[in-house]
Amino acid sequence: MTDTASRPHTGLSPATLAVAAGRPPREQGAPVNPPVVLSSTYVSTGVPGPERLYARYDTETWQPLEEAVGQLEAADLPALVFASGMAAIDAVLHLATPGTAIVAPRHAYLATLTAAHELTAREGGVVREVDIADTDAVIAALAPADGPAASLLWIETPTNPMLEVADVPALAAAARAAGVLTVVDNTFATPLAQRPLTQGADVVVHSVTKYLAGHSDLVMGAAVTSDPALRGRIHARRTTGGAIAGPWETWLALRGLRTLALRVERSQASALELARRLAGHPLVAEVQHPGLPTHPQHERAAALMDGFGSIITLRPRGGAEAADALTRAVHLWVPATSLGGVESSLERRRRLPAEAPTVPADLLRLSVGIEDVEDLWADLDQALRATA
Repeated sequence: MTDTASRPHTGLSPATLAVAAGRPPREQGAPVNPPVVLSSTYVSTGVPGPERLYARYDTETWQPLEEAVGQLEAADLPALVFASGMAAIDAVLHLATPGTAIVAPRHAYLATLTAAHELTAREGGVVREVDIADTDAVIAALAPADGPAASLLWIETPTNPMLEVADVPALAAAARAAGVLTVVDNTFATPLAQRPLTQGADVVVHSVTKYLAGHSDLVMGAAVTSDPALRGRIHARRTTGGAIAGPWETWLALRGLRTLALRVERSQASALELARRLAGHPLVAEVQHPGLPTHPQHERAAALMDGFGSIITLRPRGGAEAADALTRAVHLWVPATSLGGVESSLERRRRLPAEAPTVPADLLRLSVGIEDVEDLWADLDQALRATA
């Protein structure tokens, strides 16, 4: 419990927590919103105690956002915010024991896999890439007959960009039985659609840059756990590495978080509607979205998630050339590599040389924003027809 943020709210929905958590104490004349404190250091004499000492260790400005994200993820402890999503990912990857395996999705955020491979190359061990939707294969990869056993299971669900959905409860239970830590990147789903800590995960990470902040105007990450020892290790990594969030970015992220439920509700509804229409479009070869009955893990997503997310993958007829042409033909959709903002964006993922070769060359990842769904549809339809 911090001295600036409100006490954890019990029994409230995530949508309500996004608005109510991390508020200052209710006192006569107190502000409704927490202030931004611009100070790198604090008055301190004698032997340092529990009071604040230096802004690389802790600040008043981080704590309301950390309280809010922790409560959204149903954690017993506040989150830890970082300078970027990758800073949070890097800190959590270092929970892996040197010389062991990190089991990770073959389709995942590129920089996550890069960081995992660099870490094991430097400290020993291997990265064992798996089809995260194949539960049996993932469990087998935790302790194979040959090669090092795992100490860390990394899950993305839905995956980036292929939208595979993992069975988090089953995987987390198997990992715990094997003495393996489970980490879930919950960026795509957000805490409104799933709360992996309640399904057995040990740590959750977020690119706050995306849906939590929601306006494509800052870069930030977060890590969340209910385990004090794990939180201590992650906090120590943040302190030593210095990958701390700036006060203005933190304040902006908290402000963005307040509208998370409204933004996600709108974007998820629009994504499902667009996916349904695209599935019947004569110029579309394939469309995937966990909300479509044709998605390979649709039933799993329906059982484990409270929403299907706001990402669609689209493969137009005509291959990679048609996909590139479509990104040039849209007027409302923004060709961009990030996602989760109020604006709708799209990208052909294999334009990035390091993208997994198993990602189709013509695959477009669409991040649906909060614009009117009819305008989004009209723009996609005219772009598809213009590039046919």
